[in-house]
Parts: sequence; structure tokens; C-alpha cells
Amino acid sequence: MELAFIKRRRLVAGLVASALVAAACSSGGATTAPSTGGGESAAPTTAGESAAPSEGGQLGGVVTVIGTWGGSEQESFLAMVAPFEEATGIDVQFTGTRDINTVLSTGVASGILPDVAGLPGPGQMTEWAKAGALKPLDDVLDVATYTAETAPALVALGTVDGKISGVFIKAAVKGLVWYNPQVYTGGAPATWDALTATSPAPASKLWCVGLESGAASGWPGTDWIEDFVLRQSGPDVYDAWVAGTQKWTSPEIKAAFEAFGQVIENTQGGSDAVLTTNFGDGGNQLFTDPPGCLFHHQASFITDFFKNQGGAQDGQFDFFRMPDINAAYAGATTGAGDLFGMFNDTPQARALMAYLVTADAQKIWVERGGALSANKSVTEYPDEVSKKSAALLAEAGVFRFDASDLMPVAMNDAFWKAILDYVKDPGQIDSILSNLDSVQTSAYGG
Repeated sequence: MELAFIKRRRLVAGLVASALVAAACSSGGATTAPSTGGGESAAPTTAGESAAPSEGGQLGGVVTVIGTWGGSEQESFLAMVAPFEEATGIDVQFTGTRDINTVLSTGVASGILPDVAGLPGPGQMTEWAKAGALKPLDDVLDVATYTAETAPALVALGTVDGKISGVFIKAAVKGLVWYNPQVYTGGAPATWDALTATSPAPASKLWCVGLESGAASGWPGTDWIEDFVLRQSGPDVYDAWVAGTQKWTSPEIKAAFEAFGQVIENTQGGSDAVLTTNFGDGGNQLFTDPPGCLFHHQASFITDFFKNQGGAQDGQFDFFRMPDINAAYAGATTGAGDLFGMFNDTPQARALMAYLVTADAQKIWVERGGALSANKSVTEYPDEVSKKSAALLAEAGVFRFDASDLMPVAMNDAFWKAILDYVKDPGQIDSILSNLDSVQTSAYGG
């Protein structure tokens, strides 16, 4: 542990020095002081005034960060940046909100933004980078090292017009079906039909689903739709849908909604429970006695919630990949990641961004559980479930990134709402999808 801490201090010290040099070079000797806690930027000063290290060679100052995390996820992020704060003297001021789309969209319009933020997804990142709000990171990162240590697909997703505009600090595999091996012992069903034919006994229902997430309520349902689109209709339809050329009213997308509707029909507590249960509590009834459900569909990060909110212990949860539906697309897998970008170009923000992409930083969250590293150099995982998740990500035959995260902000928001509207009244599916077509026309046409 002492050796690891010393290595991290040396790493961060190097990042501080690099941040100072890069800030001075990129700004012609002037930098912008860190933003204040109130969200307004202080007046620009010279590099020597704003970036001078404090006593002991530390950089000092503040970096403001906004992200979606709360609870144990927030604790893991703060643990991740604790060595950075210790080594640099920089105070990482984190604010968590589930309404990240609105907060950042409003900030881009007003110019009042955090220094660094977790971004809703590559779609929104592209919009903000093209608008000039997000700062390119090519002279913030050691690009050669970053590209060598990061999966090419993730590098590409963070690149806009040839410049790195966002970086992934952790990843997740989606399309996983979770169960309690002390309750369900049937193994992984070979097909979706076999899964849906499974008796829920001793549980009352086959599924548990939770869609509540504050201002982001509905997003867990988008994961269901994405998995059905990819497994039923394949990557070409999925890609066209993401690109805005596949209509929501098309038979392929409607079929995905109808398949999700069948899941809701066999969900513990019915639609009322689905709409009011927080996503982090969605799988808790896998572990009650008697269990409320047999299966829970969620990404690899959910293990942290199983333990902290469901009271589960290691050995009480496991998963299999959501089964194939169309054999032509066997092995299809969806995934996502936590994308970070820099809105204010300060030495403190540069140092933090450079630190977050490193293996030393990311392994801290990995060791705490509930995360896969976006850095390929991190290969040691704390338990067999995490190892299996990482292997599934690496071995996926057909892999696609979370569709809603790739869509424009307006489309993503409408998708979330459509999930809630559909669960409330599935009989309105045609009007719900027609409205999504209208949003698609305006969101992509602009």
C-alpha cells in the first residue's frame, strides 16, 4: 500500500508540472482562474498568479466538478480523487445531480459551468464540443499513452472533428440479467423465449424493474429498448436508429417497445412499483425472503447497489448475458461508460483530467467494486463477478454503445419520458412513438 501511494504521488506530481507547462503554452502565458463555488468564473490572471504551486510544490486551488453520482458511487469517486487532492493540494469540489442534462445544457447557454463534468453521453458531448463549450484535451493528455491504454472504440467516441473532447473514466457492460444463485439454479437460458418461459417460483414474479431516477427517471427502460433493438433487429437497424434515420414508428422499434411491455406485465408490483422504485433499489427483492422476483436487468455497476442498498453479500448475486433473440445477431452486447469533459481551462482542471484517465486512478474505483476500468492496463478485479463482466466486454461478438447516450439531448430526454408514458399506458404506444418521430425530426434536423 505504501509503495502504491508513493507511486500515485509521483504520478500526480508529474501531472501538476505538465498542467502548468501546458496551461502556459496553450494560453500564451495567461490562464483563467478556477471557477468559484458559486459557479461564476473569477477574473483572468497571469499564469504566475493563478498557477503558482503553494509551499511544498503543490499546485493548490480548486476544481469544481459536477456528475450524476450520489451515495456509494459518489463515495467511490471521492475515494478516487483523494490521492490527487493529497498530492496536489487541489480541492475537488464535487456536486452530484441526476438532472445533468438540464444543468449542463443551461450552463452551456449561460456560460456558467463547472470546470470539469461528467457528460450525459457522446451525443451531448459532440453538441457541446461543436458549440465551443467543451475544451479539446489533445494538449491536456499524453495522447500517445491515452490512446495506447484505452479501447479504440472509447477513444473514437470521445473524439469530435479529430480532437479529443471527452474521456472515459470507467465503463460498464449492459444487457445483464442478475439473479440470486441461492434462489435460481437453472443456469443461463439459451434463448429469450426460454428465459420468458421460466417459472418465477419461489418468487411471485419473473422480473423486478425500477425506473425512478429523479429528473432522469425512465433511463433504465431505455436500456431495455436498446437491448431488444440490437437482439431482435441487429446492429444496422440500431445504428440507423442512433443516427436518426430509423423512425421510432418503424416495425423494428415498435417491436422492441412491445417486448418491454411484456416484461412489465410480468414485473413484481406492476407498473406502479416500476414507476416509483428507484433504479438503485430495483434489484433489492432478489434478496428478500421470500424473493419478490427471480431476475433483474441492469448494467455491471449495479453490484455496488446490491450490497449497499439490498443488503446482499458476495455469492448472493450473479448474472448471465441477456439471451439471444435473433440467432443472426448472437452474442450481441451493449455497454456504456462515464464520460468526462473540461469546460474551463485551468491548471487544476487539466491536472484532474490527466489524472482521471490513468490506471492508478481508475483501479481505486475498480477495487471498491461496481466499475470496470476504461484503462486496459487495469486487469485485476476484486471478485469473480467483476472479472466475468470485464471478460464479457472484451469478448463481445457484436458490441454497441448505449443508444440514448449517443442521441442528441432533446431526443434523449424525450426517450426517457416516452418510457414512463408507455409503462403508464401501453395502449398509447402509437401516439408515443409518433411523438418521438416528431422530436427526431427537430433534434436531428437542427
